[in-house]
Amino acid sequence: MLPTSSPLQISTSLEHALKRCQDLGMRVSRQRRFILELLWETGEHLSAREIYDRLNHLGKPIGHTSVYQNLEALAANGIVECVEQSGGRLYGSVSEPHSHVHCLDTMEILDIQITLPQEVIDRVSRETGVDISHYRIEFYGQRHDSPQAKVSPLSRV
Repeated sequence: MLPTSSPLQISTSLEHALKRCQDLGMRVSRQRRFILELLWETGEHLSAREIYDRLNHLGKPIGHTSVYQNLEALAANGIVECVEQSGGRLYGSVSEPHSHVHCLDTMEILDIQITLPQEVIDRVSRETGVDISHYRIEFYGQRHDSPQAKVSPLSRV
């Protein structure tokens, strides 16, 4: 989510995410650390099942319930990002405020930084009576065949 004027506290690095857990009084268990490390190392949006499978494949034993409970706690506290998709929830690291491009043919979610002009934010606020603190834009579409059409992670627009 992109802040408008007030800073939004996000976990921009693995170290910051671990510190946020401690600051919030969350125990940094071995399983919680495994999940955070995986999300920050891959930079991908993963389902709870994918996280479970990958961690166990890496020799880091963790149970299904532990994965789900940790992800819910981490997402509820803004330490990881949770993206709702028709196939379920996907979780990812929060590298910096960003929006998403949902590729409908590959089911990928690509991160992209889009900054709305202040006059658009002011208009939304004026028309709704809501002071906008942050926002996220969701784009949906299909990937073109050309290599130039690929969006690089967090490309600037």
